[in-house]
Amino acid sequence: MRPKLLGDVEFRVVLPVARVLLVLVAGCGGRPQVDSTPAADAFFARLAEHCGQAFEGRIVADVPATANDPFAGKRLVMHVRTCGPRALEIPFHVGDDHSRTWVVTRTEAGLRLKHGHRHADGTHDAVTMYGGDTATAGTAIRQEFPVDAASIAMFEREGRSASVTNTWALEIEPHRRFQYELSRPGGRLFRVEFDLTKPVETPPSPWGHE
Repeated sequence: MRPKLLGDVEFRVVLPVARVLLVLVAGCGGRPQVDSTPAADAFFARLAEHCGQAFEGRIVADVPATANDPFAGKRLVMHVRTCGPRALEIPFHVGDDHSRTWVVTRTEAGLRLKHGHRHADGTHDAVTMYGGDTATAGTAIRQEFPVDAASIAMFEREGRSASVTNTWALEIEPHRRFQYELSRPGGRLFRVEFDLTKPVETPPSPWGHE
């Protein structure tokens, strides 16, 4: 319930006190609660519109071409499988490989993208849950995720130094298309685009999930 105003005098007293409290919180190492940006919230809501649906995709960019490309000739399907108010889990199926899941989470300042990887027996891969947080407001259509410090440390530990400059991006035009993108300095660009106009049969559960 909105508090009643107590008059101009009281308002002028309360406002500085609020500012002082905010400074004290910051000085003590705390952080005021900040809602996600409107653009991030709109993007999340657009993606959630497709909860429970699966869609087929195709590679629209792969520069330079990947040697021993694991996606070549494979059917690519995304499935907006698990939906909550703060997180969406989207398995990405590559043929009979059900190891990949994208996790999009709302944060205080925007969105976070993580990549979950599991083996066929359900155990976690050595390289899993990497990604990053949005650094800008983005738009309701496109959000970008620069690699975070924890992911950089994981890549370096696992001998994947090429990935320490990764930026991922997601784009969505509801009921039209969804796009996943990976880019890095030096010209690396990978994009896969999914047709949201034609839902397909739900794929099997990703490895390690019931």
